[in-house]
Amino acid sequence: MARPQTDTSFSHVKPGDTEFKQGGLRDFFLYRDLGIAAATNGKVIAHLVKANKPPLEGTGWHYHVCDFQIVYMTKGWAKFMYEDKVTLVEAGDVVHQRPGMTHYLFDYSPDMEYLEIVSPADFGSEFAEPATDYIPTVTPWPKD
Repeated sequence: MARPQTDTSFSHVKPGDTEFKQGGLRDFFLYRDLGIAAATNGKVIAHLVKANKPPLEGTGWHYHVCDFQIVYMTKGWAKFMYEDKVTLVEAGDVVHQRPGMTHYLFDYSPDMEYLEIVSPADFGSEFAEPATDYIPTVTPWPKD
């Protein structure tokens, strides 16, 4: 029996193959490409995201133009406003963020790191009207 043809390829990325870099969606985070966008010809992106700078203003209200998005928190924690609800996402938690959901990442720990998987790889981010005027204060990072 013949295997079905696919336009994706095998990918195996080891920890030393790619490094955390700036240049992602947010300048206060670092991003590590996991090779999935290339292997799927842009159908899906998977990257590790980690805190690089303290949360001063957060992401602002926005939504993503995509078909699918999940976040798996691997280290630390982050606080989001998902519409008008404060949500604490801690290491081990998984969030499926439905397409077009208005949200605001406003606080995170210095060790925060998460795996994000989104389809398509070139998903968009659009500013959104605030879902609420209430945004809790951020947790100050310890001084070195």
